[in-house]
This record gives sequence, C-alpha cells and structure tokens, in this order.
Amino acid sequence: MNDATPVSLACAVLTISDTRSAGDDTSGNLLAHSLAQAGHQCVRRDIVRDDIYLIRRVISDWIADPEVQVILTTGGTGFSHRDHVPQAITPLLDREIPGFGELFRQLSYTEIGSSTIQSRAFAGSANQTLLFCLPGSNNACETAWTKIIREQLDNSHRPCNFATHLQHREQDH
Repeated sequence: MNDATPVSLACAVLTISDTRSAGDDTSGNLLAHSLAQAGHQCVRRDIVRDDIYLIRRVISDWIADPEVQVILTTGGTGFSHRDHVPQAITPLLDREIPGFGELFRQLSYTEIGSSTIQSRAFAGSANQTLLFCLPGSNNACETAWTKIIREQLDNSHRPCNFATHLQHREQDH
C-alpha cells in the first residue's frame, strides 16, 4: 500500500492546428479536463498553427518557465506534409522517452490497426519539463491519457512514475 500524498503538477496544453480555434478545440479541452480530473493544474494553454518556428517559440517559452512541469501537445504528429511537431520539438529535448511512442502505437493498433504506423507521437524531457506530443484526434488523446500519461503523472503509481521525478524538481527550487 502506498501512502504518498497526491501531487498536483503544473501543466500546459498546446493544440497545434491550422484549423482549430478556442471554440472547437476538442482534443485540447479533453486534455485540460483530464488533467483537472486527475488533480493537476492547467497553468498554460494555447493554440498555434502547425509551423515549426511558431511551435518552437511557445514550447521554448514553456520549457524555460519554472512554473510549467508538464507539457501536453495535441496535433501535428501525423505523416502528412503539414505535420511538423516532431521536427519542431525533438531538437529542443534533452532526452527522449522512446517507450512512450512505442507503447502508444501498440495501444493504438487495437483501435485503428495498421494506420498507427503513421503516428509520430513521442515524449521527452527538456529543462526538467516533461513533454508528451500526441495526435490531434480525441480518441488518440483519450488513449494516451487513460492508458499511459495519467498513471505516469500519478506519484502513487508503482513501480515507477514521472511525477516522483518532478516532485524532486519542485523541492530543489
């Protein structure tokens, strides 16, 4: 039995889309709502066009912001010529978390079959900030949240979780 006091993490949600607005950002809303339901705070939220340099500007600011511990992005991870998230964000990472993308595609396979190979979902860390980059569909965000991210942001999840690492960062400041 784990008696760890639940940790509330400061999170940011970025929707990457050429067409969505605050009024129809369903995947961004799903992620922000899921974070709140899990006891975390959504301290930053934005929508940006799928442009490498616009994405990097927002993500770089959030990585440098000591108040942001976790960044969730939605959109821009597909294989079309308009999807630039991996090229925009990967150079900003200190470390990649390869198992996230692998596990996400494995879980997605049961839902969308071989189309999952076109997902370039990934995760990593930069400046002690976790980043999870997800596809733009509500289904994909729900799968990533319920089957991977929620547990990994829960400091009581065993045998390990990312929240514990972020807790230590908080104590270092």
